[in-house]
Amino acid sequence: MDFSAVLLQLIAGAVGGNAAGLANKARSLGPLLNTILGALGGVGGGQVAGGALGGGTATEVGASAVVGALLPLIVGMLKKKA
Repeated sequence: MDFSAVLLQLIAGAVGGNAAGLANKARSLGPLLNTILGALGGVGGGQVAGGALGGGTATEVGASAVVGALLPLIVGMLKKKA
């Protein structure tokens, strides 16, 4: 695992998290939290799913974007409405 792969996963996850927030405004956590959760999900998704799917950089970035988009949506669904 090199630094450039992790950086790509962070960026792809952050983009995925913000895209999910824009797509589902009712459950959006705000740009900052969507970015943070997306980046964390992106690194985790890139490492786990990317490795399971064969591992190339494109696979890791794709998995990072998908998991990065899912994590803010899941947290948004679990968040209580005031």
